Amino acid sequence: MSTFDPDALECLAAIIEEGGFERAAQRLSITQSAVSQRLRALEAQVGTVLIVRSRPLKPTAAGQLMLKHAKMMRLLRADLEKDLKELAPSSTGHGRDEERISVAINADSIATWALPALDALAQGGLPIEIITDDQEFTHEWLREGQVLGCVTSLGQALRGCRMEALGTMDYVAVAQTDYAAQHLPKGLNAHNFHQQSFIAFNRKDHLQHGFVTTAFGLPRVMLRQLFVPSSEGQVRAVQAGWGVSVVPELRVRDLLASGELVNLAPRHRLGVALYWHCWNLNSDVLDALSTALRRAAAQNLRPADQATALPDRVKGDSSVAKPTRR
Repeated sequence: MSTFDPDALECLAAIIEEGGFERAAQRLSITQSAVSQRLRALEAQVGTVLIVRSRPLKPTAAGQLMLKHAKMMRLLRADLEKDLKELAPSSTGHGRDEERISVAINADSIATWALPALDALAQGGLPIEIITDDQEFTHEWLREGQVLGCVTSLGQALRGCRMEALGTMDYVAVAQTDYAAQHLPKGLNAHNFHQQSFIAFNRKDHLQHGFVTTAFGLPRVMLRQLFVPSSEGQVRAVQAGWGVSVVPELRVRDLLASGELVNLAPRHRLGVALYWHCWNLNSDVLDALSTALRRAAAQNLRPADQATALPDRVKGDSSVAKPTRR
């Protein structure tokens, strides 16, 4: 098997991750011409095109394989750096800033339990890059080799990866107290939901629909929606009286306890089962990531074995579903 130039592999990764040759050159501190030369040399060695020169740039199938290989090499170097530091604590290491260890995590997990889990690793010098996406799309980043692990609602292991259940994140329908008193004095129900504005994350966010359909036994609903593409921003919009939103109970627990927000349907919650997928490799860094996320999930999420399996896209306990979510 051919040995590929590490600089050429990092060049390929930089082009894909930065979305272009110019930004890749800036990141690698080389000229744009040098970026093109390294890519052409790597394509010549592989024997096929690795990047489709489109807008935006896209890796070919071979490019995705080479990108995954580049990230695996990063992981090996990160493992080596960790081992060297243990043998020589005074060592500053020789890792390059551009060699990021990438994981994909959904926005609600980042806003609640996942980020604190990575504190020790980040403070220890691990160059973590967190990519956020809908929790039913984070696994596509892993499938394409762009990350080494992901938090996702997909409960089926990907080829070449290992998977473990993290737990169930519960969602509740909330509104600001004065808003609820004025518009929903008796709470949210099957007769008044259509009169409210629901604050969704983006157009891929079907949690609002999922909550209403499962809580009130409706086959299909149409909602008036506003879009705020931030978990924190969504809660702030609710606090400002924009309308109703289905958000993680963990995110608004203190606001509910203080009375600033109101649970509009306290008999109902919507649970989304989360899983950690990562490459099936022997790696201290990968094991440390897995352990950190597992422990944090155990402290913050409802145990996965408490979720009752339901057909297809529905999963959880009373009024629990698994819709598309950030």
